[in-house]
Amino acid sequence: MSDKKNEVLDWLKVILIALAISFILNNFVIVNAQVPTASMENTVMTHDRVFAFRLSYLFSDPKRGDIVIFPFPDDESQTYLKRIIGLPGETVEIKDGKVYINNSKEPLQEDYLKEKPVGDYGPYKVPEDSYFMLGDNRNISLDSRYWKNTFVSKDKILGKVILRYYPSFKLLK
Repeated sequence: MSDKKNEVLDWLKVILIALAISFILNNFVIVNAQVPTASMENTVMTHDRVFAFRLSYLFSDPKRGDIVIFPFPDDESQTYLKRIIGLPGETVEIKDGKVYINNSKEPLQEDYLKEKPVGDYGPYKVPEDSYFMLGDNRNISLDSRYWKNTFVSKDKILGKVILRYYPSFKLLK
């Protein structure tokens, strides 16, 4: 009888350790998310599943071009996934669909865009410790251009998206 008791205890230990590791990973190391809309196509598609690394910005600041997960500034019960375009202190302006930073004569090079964006927006002066976000599928993305609370503060960024794992594996840049 004690052999069965020991086996049950061993299994309970394994299950508890697995639950503890899962809890630590999900709350302190990674963010697991499903992409709900087409706003980031063709980089990530609707219903793709991604991992974001929570510790990415522990010792460095977010960079332009990073894809990040954050609570939607106008309704923090929703989680959004967008690309960082404007950095703290910068002025972002969109003319004829092209993004210009700090009155530059040359627009950002954005090879990841799904199609040629259209429209004029801004200028937007990005506050210190905040970021201006845009989707890769600009013509349908509800992003910083349309939000009541235009910017995402650094402390609201949950993590940098690093991997799409469903429907197939792909490292994201």
